[in-house]
Amino acid sequence: MVSIRKLHQQLVDKERSAVEIATETLERIEVLEQKIRSFLHVTPERALEQAKLVDEKIAANQEIGLLEGIPIGIKDNMCTQGIRTTCGSKILANFVPPYESTVTGKLQQAGAIMVGKTNLDEFAMGSSTENSAYQMTANPWDLSRVPGGSSGGSAAAVAASQCTVALGSDTGGSIRQPASFCGVFGMKPTYGLVSRYGLVAYASSLDQIGPFSRNVEDAGILLGAIAGYDKKDSTSLKIEIPDYTKNLKPDFKSRRKLRIGVIQETFGPGLDEVVQEKVQQAIAQLQELGAEIQEISCPRFSYGLPVYYIIAPSEASANLARYDGVKYGVRYPGDNLGEMYSKTRAAGFGEEVKRRIMLGTYTLSAGYYDAYYLKAQKVRTLIKQDFESAFEKVDVLVCPTSPGTAFKAGEKTGDPLSMYLSDLMTIPVNLAGLPAASVPCGFDNQGLPIGIQLISNVLREDLLFQVAYAYEQSTNWHLKEPPLTV
Repeated sequence: MVSIRKLHQQLVDKERSAVEIATETLERIEVLEQKIRSFLHVTPERALEQAKLVDEKIAANQEIGLLEGIPIGIKDNMCTQGIRTTCGSKILANFVPPYESTVTGKLQQAGAIMVGKTNLDEFAMGSSTENSAYQMTANPWDLSRVPGGSSGGSAAAVAASQCTVALGSDTGGSIRQPASFCGVFGMKPTYGLVSRYGLVAYASSLDQIGPFSRNVEDAGILLGAIAGYDKKDSTSLKIEIPDYTKNLKPDFKSRRKLRIGVIQETFGPGLDEVVQEKVQQAIAQLQELGAEIQEISCPRFSYGLPVYYIIAPSEASANLARYDGVKYGVRYPGDNLGEMYSKTRAAGFGEEVKRRIMLGTYTLSAGYYDAYYLKAQKVRTLIKQDFESAFEKVDVLVCPTSPGTAFKAGEKTGDPLSMYLSDLMTIPVNLAGLPAASVPCGFDNQGLPIGIQLISNVLREDLLFQVAYAYEQSTNWHLKEPPLTV
């Protein structure tokens, strides 16, 4: 896959037209979709129409931005005006938003070409993209395996070069874990850096939109375009957005000593041996580049999983109460209002969504709120304090992105707890509202990608990109292509 900057130069030099780039991308999607099933809806008419506008600007010798003419995939839980947004759920099978999400609106304004809406676990609830009501996405590196989730469609589409970059959402690791499984770069920004307006809510205090790309610089360009204050989102941060690509260098030797902390609690029992080996090799490479490495303890790190599975379902049970067949989405008629609610939700929601709604309703119910939800929020604060203490000693934290590599489709569908453990390394970051990224750092013995997770302090995405870029440029993992034939 050609980078954003290279595609931009080809357009400026008139070596290729935006219509040619869009057409080639759409043709690749059409061929590979039979194998991968990354997209729920492909939008060729809209893509070619947007591409023509870019070509008209170029023909008129007008300056174009870096994202103009660049093919992008959008996770199907971000509202796109006039284009179906299903969230991978039957209950929204006929929902066509009357408004545009802030992020997709910004990308339209920037001239990016949306080629389609990507598959996901229903309402972003899952770690494998097997919970979609419509189809299962395959991992481009091994079609018998999952791409991760919930943003598996976006990760697979970028890995298979079905688009140059893509957007996903991350509630407990749903960008970073599929990025690791698919061998691409994926980033979850600081909570509040990117507007959630138009992102269909799962857990409002955890959800955040972020980029997928084949290289670090492309993700920096994309994040710069979607980040920023939005008055439509009450959690949006009013800050100046820097150029995330400005200080990318191949090592750390030209700056003050970079301190990288290795989270002790993420190594040991439960971590795949090859994953541990590759991540440790990546840490050694960071040291070679000029970083000072030290071990750091985050004592409450392992509490993230149980805390998340109280807080996230609790918020989901409140957010998903709006799907009742009255205002929008699918309606299953009943003899009375209560029966209509019941039939609509029973037929419209999948098993995992029902499981989380029931769990969340239970933890918020009278008599259990203090014992579960309130206690989980207190532990969430302790997890955040652990990170704050760590960042007094180091600049960036590292750990594996996931305990293992991509598993076989169907391997964990009958064991929800085993599935939930896939997000063990990523969840604490969401609870603390921190930025983090997964960077490809090697392959296991079966040729499956492995990712290393980089975590920085609040609003230090610039530092995260610098570390990720230096590591990326010293290796060739990001240049590897999955064994797909068109």
